[in-house]
Amino acid sequence: MQVAMTKPVLRVAAISGSIRKASWHRGLIRAAAEICEESIPELLIDDVDIADLPMLNTDLVTDGFPPAVEAFRTKVLQADCFLFASPEYNYSITGPLKNALDWASIGVNCWADKPAAIVSAGGNFGGGRSNYPLRQIGVFLDIHFINKPELFVFAFEEPSKFFDGDGNLIDLETKARLKKVILSLQAFTLRLRKKD
Repeated sequence: MQVAMTKPVLRVAAISGSIRKASWHRGLIRAAAEICEESIPELLIDDVDIADLPMLNTDLVTDGFPPAVEAFRTKVLQADCFLFASPEYNYSITGPLKNALDWASIGVNCWADKPAAIVSAGGNFGGGRSNYPLRQIGVFLDIHFINKPELFVFAFEEPSKFFDGDGNLIDLETKARLKKVILSLQAFTLRLRKKD
């Protein structure tokens, strides 16, 4: 009798660089969670909100981290991998995302030695220019990014084709592409685990 091998359940901390509720990037994370619920039960998407993090100031670290920071760091530490939905602001990542990356790197680096994927939406490069600074920061933080597939949603020209008024992803082709990113992240995470 053969025993079926099941894939372990992986926790994905999904972080949007935009803190606006109707943001397309938060919509990409919601779509990723729906995809996993429907067809990839081995992945659990945890939508990690960074809106309540104070601006980084080590004067706030007295008898430990501020409560919002401590809760965020715990979610990052408990994650098996990360999904960043990163808007492009001035050819780079957003202030809130950089702030979150920095808070979880102080003392114990909560990001270290974990895989990640990046998705983005925006203008003529689909928000893609935010990917490169994020990857560069990831070198120091020891985050291992997947390389392929990439997902840049060219939404500025025709936003209603891709997202509804609440920022929810409605384009089926983009959802299919997002699923490929998630599956690649899952495979990479499992591959890195086998090396341990």
